[in-house]
Amino acid sequence: MKTPELFKEYIWLLNTIHQAGKITFAAINKKWLRMEMSCGVEISRTTFNRHKDAIEDIFGIIIECDKKDGYKYYIANKSVLREDTIQNWMLSSLTVHTAVQEGVSLQKRILLESIPSGYKYLQSILEAMKTNLRITFTYQKYNEAETKKYSDAEPYCLKLYKQRWYMLVKVKQQFRIFSLDRIKHLEVLAQTFQLEKDFDAEEYFHNNYGVFRDDTMPPQEVTIRVSKSERPYIRDLPLHHSQKEIVTTDEYSDFSYYLSPSDDFIGEILRKKDRLYVISPIELREKVLKSIKEMAKNYEK
Repeated sequence: MKTPELFKEYIWLLNTIHQAGKITFAAINKKWLRMEMSCGVEISRTTFNRHKDAIEDIFGIIIECDKKDGYKYYIANKSVLREDTIQNWMLSSLTVHTAVQEGVSLQKRILLESIPSGYKYLQSILEAMKTNLRITFTYQKYNEAETKKYSDAEPYCLKLYKQRWYMLVKVKQQFRIFSLDRIKHLEVLAQTFQLEKDFDAEEYFHNNYGVFRDDTMPPQEVTIRVSKSERPYIRDLPLHHSQKEIVTTDEYSDFSYYLSPSDDFIGEILRKKDRLYVISPIELREKVLKSIKEMAKNYEK
């Protein structure tokens, strides 16, 4: 069997168990036989176990059997499938890719957001990160004509945010963020570097909103009031992992967050227009109000 066909089976099996929550082997086979790729042949227990092991090796997703609950299979480490994980991104991408391949007629009916040219150096950066090799690159900021060269940079991690790839690098003992689509040239050097022993990419961005971190702005408690119409969207797609619904009424809900209220966060609040507004802290309310007044001036001209 060709590898692409195997991948289709892995993706189908993983999605089936994930959607079901818990499911028996018999129920999996019942669903499987409805699929065209089954060719009317059930999944054998041996094939199922091989697929289960392959899914763990490829995606790091563990499928286990709950013998106390009717021998039902489930994903044991569901946390790896939360929205901001690489496993979830891979699964989502491969699911769409597989579905489109199955039906060529759907290709013109599935519209995706375009991703800038940042992927050009993605493979080189991944290789440098894998072997802890330094990189050198030239970078051009938006609205600036000149490029700047960064030598002996240490690539620490990659982050995908709003359809753009960003790279966290250490340059002259300081961490900096660069957008991959603004890199004009990049080379992987032969010199290695020592990754900070206690570095944790997830922890580094833990109290951030978006991709830029401002160490001069400490994380703090933020309370946002959300309108009745916007509430279901915020519940389904939290603004930040720290989100908690602390007050619920017929007309609105109040949500609390613990984060660094960066310009990206303010931008998200403004994007929601009158459907949400800041209750506290007062300093953040004033910053949002100032932005609204400056926006209004542009329409008064």
